Amino acid sequence: MEKETAFLKLFQQYEHDIYRMAYVYVKNKEDALDIVQETAYRSFQKFSSVKDFTLFKTWIIRIAINCAIDLLRKNKKLVYLQVEGIIESPSSKKEDIPLSISLQDLLDILNEEEKTVVLLKFYQGYTFHQISDFLNSPLSTVKSVLYRALEKLRKKVRREDMYG
Repeated sequence: MEKETAFLKLFQQYEHDIYRMAYVYVKNKEDALDIVQETAYRSFQKFSSVKDFTLFKTWIIRIAINCAIDLLRKNKKLVYLQVEGIIESPSSKKEDIPLSISLQDLLDILNEEEKTVVLLKFYQGYTFHQISDFLNSPLSTVKSVLYRALEKLRKKVRREDMYG
């Protein structure tokens, strides 16, 4: 019973973060809640493997990301993102980005790994080291993935600007 209580306290502490991350991937409440539930199930099964509870958030977010990606693959759904709350309002500064490009259009050109790193870095505000922990990837790989993704996005914006 002690294990269940400890898990429940920790899980509830990060449940909102898990939901937000799930929602960014699936963009609907029902699927995001399913991901939270699946994350709870998977993480509870492996809870005894957690050695350092200071890394619990990293560990559980990684499980949530995997659950979200699994659901997307299973349902072959698109990820729909709204611009509100993710980036600053463009009205505050003049930018050369055409209005015809939406954030979704940009993210659609990224593969799952690139999309995950971009969302963790810019939407969740995690550091490279934290992302490296989440994805269980070397720091240099995370940086390479991010820079590759940003270059893809830059090329897409330039192309849309020229032909948009």
